[in-house]
Amino acid sequence: MSMRKVYRKVARKYGVTVEEVKREMQSAIDETYNSPNHNDITKAHQDKVQRNGEVPTVDEFIRYAANKAKKK
Repeated sequence: MSMRKVYRKVARKYGVTVEEVKREMQSAIDETYNSPNHNDITKAHQDKVQRNGEVPTVDEFIRYAANKAKKK
C-alpha cells in the first residue's frame, strides 16, 4: 500500500485531513527528537533512522519503521 493511501485511510478513519495527519505525526517526531530527556539508548535508536536533517520527516521515519518490521 502506498503512503498516500495510508495517509488517506488514517485521515478518513479519524475524520481529519491528510495534512492534519502528517502535521500531527511530524509534531510527535519533532517532540521526541527535540526532547531534553534523552538517554544514551534513546539517542542510539534515533541515530539509526536515516534522515537528511536533524529530525526525520514522517516519510523517513515510516520508511525506517517499515524496513525494521520487514526484517522481523
